[in-house]
Amino acid sequence: MMKNLRAPSNNGMKAMTPYRTTVEFNEHTIPSALLRQHETKAGTWGIIRVMEGELDLIFFDPPREIKLTPTCPGKIAPQEGHCVRLFGPVRMKIEFYDCDPSDNVA
Repeated sequence: MMKNLRAPSNNGMKAMTPYRTTVEFNEHTIPSALLRQHETKAGTWGIIRVMEGELDLIFFDPPREIKLTPTCPGKIAPQEGHCVRLFGPVRMKIEFYDCDPSDNVA
């Protein structure tokens, strides 16, 4: 289930709130598609937020891995191939944006 959180834009500027947020996933409920290589749609940015535990965000081109924790979210650019790797108990969600959410990653 996804929550629609799109805020109205002012003067043609895009809002810096996610237009969609996933439900919270854990190591038992995470969709298997997130554990395999996939990508966001054109024009869609993602932020993975870990509330508890840690996971690796793996990118394929260029290859790199980022450890995500409650204090270190991960940003995904449009059409960027990636997957996540879990190590144990984790709680996480994904926020989707229609513009670069760099200011929201902290």
